[in-house]
Amino acid sequence: MLTGKLIHPEIMRVLSRCGHGDKVLIADGNYPVASKSGEAEKVFLGLTPGLPTATEVLEALLSACCFEKMEVMQPEDGSRPEIFSEFEKLLPEVPMEVLGRWEFYDACGEKCLRLAVSTGERRTFSNVLLTVGCA
Repeated sequence: MLTGKLIHPEIMRVLSRCGHGDKVLIADGNYPVASKSGEAEKVFLGLTPGLPTATEVLEALLSACCFEKMEVMQPEDGSRPEIFSEFEKLLPEVPMEVLGRWEFYDACGEKCLRLAVSTGERRTFSNVLLTVGCA
């Protein structure tokens, strides 16, 4: 029996095949994962509105993988969503790059995106694109 925090078999399978520089997207429930994540493996975790949250998924992934960079989507009005601070708190040593909406979509369409996880997160702009680091 698995004893770690991450127990989802499909997510574990894809993460085990990732290497340095590959990317993982954690998307909120509004993000168009089917059309804006290229050829990445897609996992739809949204169970109910709000569950699981993007930060809950991030915490589980952090128990299995290390990341060296995160990219987030900037709202068009220039505001800074509160969840950005939550991402920074969970990844205090990881630099955050803020991309415009279309830049973010383009980044999520690149071949290095290996996994896209759709959550039930209801907060808008709760998407984070993570770059796998070295162990």
